[in-house]
Amino acid sequence: MKHSLDILPLQSWIDTGDKPLIIAGPCSAETEEQVVSTAHLLANTGKVNVLRAGIWKPRTRPGEFEGIGSVGLQWLKRAKEETGLLTATEVATAKHVEEALAAGIDILWVGARSTANPFTVQEIADALKGVDVPVLVKNPVNPDLSLWIGALERINGAGIKKLGAIHRGFSSFEKTAFRNEPMWDIAIQLKTIAPELPIINDPSHICGNRELIPYITQKAMDMDMQGLIIESHIDPSVAWTDAKQQVTPAALADLLDNLSIRHAASNNPAFDDKLAELRQQIDKLDDQIIKQIGDRMKIAEKIGEYKRDNHVTILQVSRWDEIVQKRVQLARALNLSEDFTVKYLELLHNESIRKQNEVMNTKVNAEV
Repeated sequence: MKHSLDILPLQSWIDTGDKPLIIAGPCSAETEEQVVSTAHLLANTGKVNVLRAGIWKPRTRPGEFEGIGSVGLQWLKRAKEETGLLTATEVATAKHVEEALAAGIDILWVGARSTANPFTVQEIADALKGVDVPVLVKNPVNPDLSLWIGALERINGAGIKKLGAIHRGFSSFEKTAFRNEPMWDIAIQLKTIAPELPIINDPSHICGNRELIPYITQKAMDMDMQGLIIESHIDPSVAWTDAKQQVTPAALADLLDNLSIRHAASNNPAFDDKLAELRQQIDKLDDQIIKQIGDRMKIAEKIGEYKRDNHVTILQVSRWDEIVQKRVQLARALNLSEDFTVKYLELLHNESIRKQNEVMNTKVNAEV
């Protein structure tokens, strides 16, 4: 299902040519010297479009550094005057919006914690009515696509047409190498249902450490995201917040130099013809797979009838374990990941149970 957002394309409100939008700067504005010096180093790379810095920092626990406050807006203003970089900061209340706009901040973003609360998003949206300013909306902390879309719709409903999303990953109970799991499938779903919406990747918050950032930035570009927002500090070792995930301006420049930028479409007719041929093969296989799944479900219905007539429960745990074990072995031999195989089998199993449950309940209802 497509969502209709009344928005302007990214290039109409910030011209990056044929390159991705690059937003960079410290996690937190700490001192005027830190902000301005970092801005100059970033501007000197010739690769950064927008200077970012956290002015108000929503923290998980009280007592942690919660941002320098409104005075930091003047530091961003000075940095813009001296470097020509546009500026961006996070807003979480109507007062933040008013102060940021009064200071001439060019781009606002709504943080993950705020996106998770429709009341907060609506307060921000109400403060934005009648204003012509770009707004980026981060995904909520938890993997909830509807909540993300809802926040975008609220901001768009306030008349904001320069609208984009920030993919910063999602919280997960599983311990992995990432601070926040990328869960690329959710970002892909958003891109599919709102194809006109620019999506900016936030590798800093996904990774939680600078070593993984090059991998995620390249992945984001390969996923056709329109830009990056990366935390960069003049000296990350002494940063007041998120020191491990920030990079120096020089390291950022090196990272961007080594980034392979690919395009969503090709101007090469030979390439297009070959791609069309391969896609036809995929379409044919997909049709066959869907038909075979349909045939599988017909057999599942027959199994349901047989279980019903013999008073046997639907769920057979030992049979499910056997299916998973055998199919995972086959998948490994075919170079398919175990994670994909198990998820695929779970989907088939759940649909099979639903079909069998329908058959068994249909018989019972008919007898009543």
